Amino acid sequence: MNHLEPASQSRQQQIFTVTRLNSAVRMILEQDLGLVWLTGELSNLAMPSSGHWYFSLKDMSAQVRCAMFKGNNRRVPFRPQDGMQVLVQARVSLYEPRGDYQLIIESMQPAGDGMLALRFEELKRRLGAEGLFDEGRKRPLPREPRAVGLVTSATGAALHDMLTVLRRRASDLPVFIYPTQVQGSAATAQIVSAIMLANRRAEVDVLIVGRGGGSLEDLWCFNEEAVARAIAGSAIPVVSAVGHEVDVTISDFAADLRAPTPSAAAELVAPDRSTRAQRLVHLRQRLTQAMSRHQVAARHGFVLLQKRLDHQDPKRRLEQQSQRLDELDRRLQQHLRDRLHQGERRLAGLAMRLQARSPEKLLAIGKRRHQLAEERLHALIAKRQDLARHRLAMLGARLDGISPLATLGRGYAIVRTPSGEVIRRASQVNAGQTLITTLAEGVLRVRVDEVDNR
Repeated sequence: MNHLEPASQSRQQQIFTVTRLNSAVRMILEQDLGLVWLTGELSNLAMPSSGHWYFSLKDMSAQVRCAMFKGNNRRVPFRPQDGMQVLVQARVSLYEPRGDYQLIIESMQPAGDGMLALRFEELKRRLGAEGLFDEGRKRPLPREPRAVGLVTSATGAALHDMLTVLRRRASDLPVFIYPTQVQGSAATAQIVSAIMLANRRAEVDVLIVGRGGGSLEDLWCFNEEAVARAIAGSAIPVVSAVGHEVDVTISDFAADLRAPTPSAAAELVAPDRSTRAQRLVHLRQRLTQAMSRHQVAARHGFVLLQKRLDHQDPKRRLEQQSQRLDELDRRLQQHLRDRLHQGERRLAGLAMRLQARSPEKLLAIGKRRHQLAEERLHALIAKRQDLARHRLAMLGARLDGISPLATLGRGYAIVRTPSGEVIRRASQVNAGQTLITTLAEGVLRVRVDEVDNR
């Protein structure tokens, strides 16, 4: 039996519970595969109140269940929907309670055009926050450009369209072409170099940067930050003409002017022949009017100079100086008379003040003040005496009203013991005791026969 025990123990070690098996598989999947990138189409998207997202990611032949917890889906910058193509980074895992193989999504972004659109919006927001698209930075296009520069493909239809419009509207307008790729990975650097070359040469007054229509990927070089900064930093005004009217690129926001198409850009920068002829007629009229005004002004200036020359005649100047001398003499005499009158008035005022302050007047005023003060003092003394007499009489009357003599005069008496103690109660006296009774007039000595304490 001993040779069977190892086999039995080996079979016992391979026996798993379902929970243990699922846990072991989950650990193997998560540790061995780690993070993976994959793309697919969203389906069966569910967003419960917990904040987690649950969905399936599928392609033409297969699908896999996915979970994206709210800590990660908060960083997703768009709203996912069923049918949307996405690019995700995920951990391969297993949902142990059901034994379902699933992906734990760490990040998500749109695939294809969706991802490009997201990059477009982020760059537009960032450059806009820097002020790169502010209207105050944009410059007007020259009315009569000396030359026009075209930054575009040398073989594209856009170049042919722009040259056709420029020849039709202004055949004598010089055109400089700065050829560049307008699609692909090398296009961005070539467009930037062409714009910088045009600025270094300074041989044109306005630049048209553009190309014909295409998909979002085809036009993407005009959504690159380097191209936008080159357009915004150009010393030459730039017209952006990328794609069709419905196409919008970052270059359109950075340029001084956006044209819906390359042909429209050529019409904007090149003045029409009839318009130029009308402008020349208008300029000729303005020149004629300016020359006429200049002649009138010159004649008027000549007349003024003639008058000034007449005024500068020596005889006339001598007469004017003589007249001015007489005027100054008259003003001097008048000034002296005014000063003399002022002195006389001031002297009279001082004399009056001196007379008012003479010792005799001051003494008379002092005597009068003393007399008035003495009279006021006597009157005050008499008044105070009258008040004192009246108050004394009132106090005497009040004193008489509370005087003990007045009380005695009304029939009352004051009874005392021989020692002088005033008797107020019958209990103070004993029978046979002698008391002294004071009346209003005279004093009685009486003997007490009986005491009644009631």
